[in-house]
Amino acid sequence: MRRIYGSGDGPDGRPPSEGGRGGDSPAAARSLDAAAWSDRLLPTWLRYRAVSVDIEVPAGTSARAEIPFVVTMKNALPVPVSIPTDSLRPWTWYVDGLPEASHVDSVPSEASAIQFDRGERKRFRRRWDGLFRVGDDEWERAPAGEYTIGAGLSVPDAAERGLYSEATVSLAER
Repeated sequence: MRRIYGSGDGPDGRPPSEGGRGGDSPAAARSLDAAAWSDRLLPTWLRYRAVSVDIEVPAGTSARAEIPFVVTMKNALPVPVSIPTDSLRPWTWYVDGLPEASHVDSVPSEASAIQFDRGERKRFRRRWDGLFRVGDDEWERAPAGEYTIGAGLSVPDAAERGLYSEATVSLAER
């Protein structure tokens, strides 16, 4: 008896539900482009609110030459989120407001985006070597004292949008 539902048989004689289409995965398992989905369905203000930025630094005074820190970014939504950025570097870190502890501008100004999967947490480990860049090939050691290390996404008004975090570290005399 011939099938009357129009499903037909696959090329190998099996019905499509038994692998007759030639693939092992069903056609419905295709993935969606998260950036496109986020850009079309979520307003930018919601995408900004969905992502949080936190920075962790060692407690106490450090006499070490390097200060390690960890930057954590998390998407709180159960859907993918794409955030447009002002730079090819979607995020950067600062020491006392200077990007990557440098008086020399080295952050590109082309637009890009950072993407988070649903509920994704991104962790980045960096370190500040206790130096400030004052020229292309010139660095100065930071004197003893307190310094603010911050990190944030490369978006306008990142601190006001909750996409920036900072912490204070203390350097001791060596």
